[in-house]
Amino acid sequence: MGLIEQVFSLLFGSGRNVLRDTAEVFRPNAEAQAGRDHDRHSAALEQFAAEFHAAQRGWFDRVMDALNRVPRPAMALGTLGLFVSAMVDPEWFADRMVGLALVPEPLWWLLGAIVSFYFGARHQAKGQEFQRDLLERMHRAGPERPSEPDPQDLPSTPQAEDNAALEAWMRQRR
Repeated sequence: MGLIEQVFSLLFGSGRNVLRDTAEVFRPNAEAQAGRDHDRHSAALEQFAAEFHAAQRGWFDRVMDALNRVPRPAMALGTLGLFVSAMVDPEWFADRMVGLALVPEPLWWLLGAIVSFYFGARHQAKGQEFQRDLLERMHRAGPERPSEPDPQDLPSTPQAEDNAALEAWMRQRR
């Protein structure tokens, strides 16, 4: 009985588990790794939540944004409607196209400029709003330094003195 007790106390005694400690040298503790993964995942979700949190806007801004979303779908659906009308009633469609053909060319240029400036200005305004919002969030977050990675998570890199082939390749490059 004394020998078995000494072996068990050697392996599991004094509050330590020698087998577990030895195994963790070769393979990370699954429970501890799951905890680290959970913390990393939670931090990423918190960052995304802070990054994509939409600011509350007034009713006028929401109405204007809704109205600004109308022209593109209206033009796309209107074009599809023209194709349908050409197939359903070709004579009616031909009359409308004759009317469009009578529009003077400078008026087409004016329409093109108005549409281009409208969408270009909207694109620029939304881009600047996004950049301003991003800068505000970065400023609120403050200078954050990324946490140091867990050494168990990092892949080991071979050193030149450990690898004769790598050492020879490095000598060739010099």
